[in-house]
Amino acid sequence: MSATDITAAPRDTVLVVDDTPETLSLLTDTLDSAGFTVLIATDGGAALELIDFVTPDLILMDAVMPGMTGFETCKRLKRDKLLAHLPVIFMTGLSETEHVIEGLASGGVDYVTKPLVLDVLLARIRVHLGNARLAHETHAALDASGRFLFATNHAGRVLWCTPKARELLSCVGDLRNTEVRLPADSVEQMLRLRRSDAKASAVVRFSLGDRTLECSLLSPLGSDELMFRLTETGTGCPENDRAALQSAFALTAREAEVLLWISRGKANRDIGEILNISPRTVNKHLEQVFIKLGVENRSAAAAMAVRTLTR
Repeated sequence: MSATDITAAPRDTVLVVDDTPETLSLLTDTLDSAGFTVLIATDGGAALELIDFVTPDLILMDAVMPGMTGFETCKRLKRDKLLAHLPVIFMTGLSETEHVIEGLASGGVDYVTKPLVLDVLLARIRVHLGNARLAHETHAALDASGRFLFATNHAGRVLWCTPKARELLSCVGDLRNTEVRLPADSVEQMLRLRRSDAKASAVVRFSLGDRTLECSLLSPLGSDELMFRLTETGTGCPENDRAALQSAFALTAREAEVLLWISRGKANRDIGEILNISPRTVNKHLEQVFIKLGVENRSAAAAMAVRTLTR
């Protein structure tokens, strides 16, 4: 199989960072023939400046360059939350185990040694582009779901969050900054949920500013990524909020209670436990809520409830 037998969608853009003209020329011709859009940079600083204007889908990075090394360039890239998802494949003549470990530790997803085997390199590019696209689509689906979800590493640093969770966590700081961390004592409490004997329904309640939040661990996503569901429990008086929703949308008392907890990010099972009714009954009430509000899904209903309660 020749290098040109592997093709890519036109939208896929690869940034090649290398200080060797021969390597740049070889990779540019190969990637262009395979259907990729190719960007080039001859050092780490130039690569970071270029990425400020154009975001590639994948980066091929030489590990050894004058000035800033490829490893350091990758570390700086990964500090930006909006760019941390970019897959970086290192290319280098350094093949010792310590160098491979350093490359992966700096944020690289793969490590290939020179001289390059082009067919193998293109195959790896395709795999990592596919993985990156799948991860992006998964996050996009979570964002669109209206769920209050976020992820941290074991140290409590916020890695990503859905728009709904971002609203609740906004009092922590600017979530574009990857150094934003949750309070240490809250993180310690949340990580206790990872114990093998912890109940699936276990939750941790903590305060951020004047807001009271409830957090439950959903699942570990990787060796250092944990996904949590977040609920705000301290917004206003539940009874007053229920009455406000009942009046605004001509709901029954029970329908208003269900809508209230939907607006606070609760799943049907959780609402059933709170109201002492079955999830099936919750769903039947929710069907009537949708009709009365003129909406088709729980996200739209929750949005209308939140707008009503925050006027």
